[in-house]
Amino acid sequence: MAATILLIIFISWLIWQRKKPTKNKTVFPGLFRAILKEKVSFYKSLDESAKLIFEKRMLQFLNHVKITGIHTIVEDEDKVFVAASAIIPIFAFENWEYINLNEVLLYPGTFNEEFELKEGSERTILGMVGEGPMQHVMILSQPSLRQGFINRSDKNNTAIHEFVHLLDKTDGDIDGIPENLLSKQFTIPWINMMHRMIKEILEGNADINPYGATNQGEFFAVVSEYFFERPDLLQSKHPALYELLEKIFRQDPNKNMRKTK
Repeated sequence: MAATILLIIFISWLIWQRKKPTKNKTVFPGLFRAILKEKVSFYKSLDESAKLIFEKRMLQFLNHVKITGIHTIVEDEDKVFVAASAIIPIFAFENWEYINLNEVLLYPGTFNEEFELKEGSERTILGMVGEGPMQHVMILSQPSLRQGFINRSDKNNTAIHEFVHLLDKTDGDIDGIPENLLSKQFTIPWINMMHRMIKEILEGNADINPYGATNQGEFFAVVSEYFFERPDLLQSKHPALYELLEKIFRQDPNKNMRKTK
């Protein structure tokens, strides 16, 4: 009962926070650009005109979506990483906006399914897209958000993972089939690819995070992390999977990154 009351109070506070007026930024901060140049490989792979578009869309995102620290301080680096993670998957979709997101909550560590910061085995979640009363909210572990950009050799990025879930959810379900992104002629090949690759993961024959075998929704989010974090490796190891992801996101991040080397 106490937990329910606390949750109601917390949700009421979130609603009140969202109603507070905010001042929109119109000029992209130089500090944000410096962080992008130093720590965001995707941004660095773009040509100068594309970088300006990326910055403009980040600013639009930050003016629309609030980033709130829960028992932690939101730094400029966190704002850049959240906004960059939002724009990377939808960069090829010129007019795309996250109409299903109002706020991103940053937690100082992992949390459980009740959004509680508890010590012990329950503290296992790094990121989550809210449901029910927490609709239009995303929760991220702040250390995991940062690690996604600090470690450039792995295949993981928690924030990109959660934003891909949001993209997947726009057709009503997080089912691994992003109907609003995927052309109809590629739907069956994509479904067949998911089934085949999940089977390979379960058999231990793929270098993809085993969490991707949980269900189709998690598979799509996990391989999307891989696609944007290590496009070179994914294209080398799984060319057919890479090709389908290229068609879904309408991007070839490996080609862009090769230009910068």
